[in-house]
Amino acid sequence: MNMLGASARLLRLLSLFQAQRYWSGADLSARLAVTPRTLRRDVDRLRSLGYPVHSTSGAAGGYQLGAGATLPPLLLDDEEAVAVAVSLRTAAGGTVAGIEEASVRALLKLEQVLPSRLRRRVSALNAFIVPMAPAGPSVDAGVLSRIAAACRDREGLRFGYQSRTAEVSRRNVEPHRLVHTGRRWYLVAWDLDRGDWRTFRVDRIEPKFAAGPRFRTRPQPEGGFAGYVAKSVGYAPYPYRATVLLHAPAATIAARVPPAAAQIEAVSEKTCMLHTGASSLDMLAIHLAMTGVEFEVREPAELIEHVRKLGQRFMRAASCGIID
Repeated sequence: MNMLGASARLLRLLSLFQAQRYWSGADLSARLAVTPRTLRRDVDRLRSLGYPVHSTSGAAGGYQLGAGATLPPLLLDDEEAVAVAVSLRTAAGGTVAGIEEASVRALLKLEQVLPSRLRRRVSALNAFIVPMAPAGPSVDAGVLSRIAAACRDREGLRFGYQSRTAEVSRRNVEPHRLVHTGRRWYLVAWDLDRGDWRTFRVDRIEPKFAAGPRFRTRPQPEGGFAGYVAKSVGYAPYPYRATVLLHAPAATIAARVPPAAAQIEAVSEKTCMLHTGASSLDMLAIHLAMTGVEFEVREPAELIEHVRKLGQRFMRAASCGIID
C-alpha cells in the first residue's frame, strides 16, 4: 500500500511540474500533503528515473522540471486530452506542411490510451465536425520552426523573398513574431535595409536561411503585431481604403469581420472605428452593409457619395415593389 501510495504521489508530483514551471518547496509539500523530507525523497526518485529536476536552496528555494534527453510522459486531465486529440486531427489536414504524418502517429498513440468515456467524446467531435479544405497555401513546418526559433533567440535572418509579382529580393531582417490569420502565416520583422517594419508571407520565404547577428527587442509597431498584419494585408494594399464609424461595440464587429480584413479600434462602449480596404467602392459598400449595424463613413469622400447614390438606387428599387 505504501509503495502504491508513493507511486501515485510521484505521478501527482510529475503532473504538478508539468502544469507549472516553478514550485516552491512549501507549495509542493502542501499540495502533496507530505513533509519537506518526504518531498525531497520523491524528487530524488524522479531524478533516479531520469527526470532532470533542478532545485534551489534557501528560504525562497524550490523545484523546477528541466529539459532532459528524452521526452517524459505527459500527464493530461480530461479536457486537455480531448483538446490535444482534436487539435492533432485538425493539424493532420491543416496549413502547416510536413506535420501531417507525425500528427496522425501522435493521435493514434493518444487514442490508444484514452479512457472509453473520453474516446467517445473525441469520436463524436470528429464525426460531426467537417473541416473545409485549407483556404490558404501550406507552409513548411521546418521553415516555420526555424523562424520561430529566430524570433525566440532574437537572431537576425537573411533570406530570399518572392513578391506577389514573383520578383525575388534578398531581405535582411530582425524577426519578431509569427502571425496566423486563419488562412496564411506571416512574419512581422524589422527590415534593416528599409529601416521599418515589414510583413512577409511565410510561404513566399525561401527555405534557405542565413543567420544574422543577435538584436535587441524593439517596441511593437502601432496596434501590436496582429494589428500591424491586419493593416498590412487587410486594407493597406488595396486601391480603395476607408475609415468608418460603426455604431456597435468593437467586440461585436470583431466577431463578424475577419482579423485579416480590417483593423478595429474601440471608440466608446457602443461605437468603434473600422479601417478596411477593397478593390472597388462597390465592394467597400457591400462589406459595410454586411456588418449589419448603422455606420458613418468618415473617409474617403468618394465613398460617402457612392453610398448616397447606392441608397437612392435601393430606395427607387424598393418603391417599384410597393402595391397600393
